This record gives sequence, structure tokens and C-alpha cells, in this order.
Amino acid sequence: MPRMIQPVDALSHSFLIHRDLSVTAAARPEGAPLRIDGMVMGIVTMEHSAPHGGEVHPDGDEILYVISGKARVIGESAPDDPLEMGPGDACIVRAGEWHRVEILEKTQLIHVTAGPNGDHRPLAADPGDAAV
Repeated sequence: MPRMIQPVDALSHSFLIHRDLSVTAAARPEGAPLRIDGMVMGIVTMEHSAPHGGEVHPDGDEILYVISGKARVIGESAPDDPLEMGPGDACIVRAGEWHRVEILEKTQLIHVTAGPNGDHRPLAADPGDAAV
């Protein structure tokens, strides 16, 4: 009989929650996160804000939960009212909301993200970087 309880290194793997509610684990790739037709749950440690100007998940809501550190979540629907989060804080980012997570100090968080679709915006060009 196959083992029915599978150990997973949650710091290097994501949990893939498929539409049929089965779960598999996959090594987290460098760069862009995994996207599947279902949900991806992962534990990530971030020392810097993401290298993009925002992201969107049109297929469903996203859950963010801060384990440690401090982060700020900024949504396009209320850019002047960011949500600062610390240990034990959670939020729901609604489907279709462009948002970005700014890291205020090294942060470990859990995300549960719907897929398979999603997009991100490039960072805005810094006017100070323009050639003279």
C-alpha cells in the first residue's frame, strides 16, 4: 500500500491545489511563481519587494498571511490607503485587483494564489535613470 501521508519541505516547495481538490507538491522555481489551473499555496521569505510594478490574479482571490516581518500591500482600488501587515496579519486580495507587496523588513509569508492566469507590470522607469 502506498504511503498516504507525504512529507514536504514547505520552504522549498509549493502546494498545488488542483480543481479536483487533490494536492501535489512541486519545487518552487527561481523567478516567476508557479501557476496552475487551481490554487498554489507557498511559504516565501522576501528581503526585497518583488521586481515588478504590480500583479493581478484574474481567476480568483489571493490570501496573504504574514508569519514574520513587515510588508505593505498596495491595491490599485485604494493606492493611497495601503495595508501594513506584521506577524499574524492576513488579507484577501480580490480577483482582478492589481496590487503589489512592498517589503519593509525581511518577511516570511504564506500565499494562496488562484490560477492559471495572471500578469505583472514592469517597474516604472526612474526618471533619474534617463540618459543625459
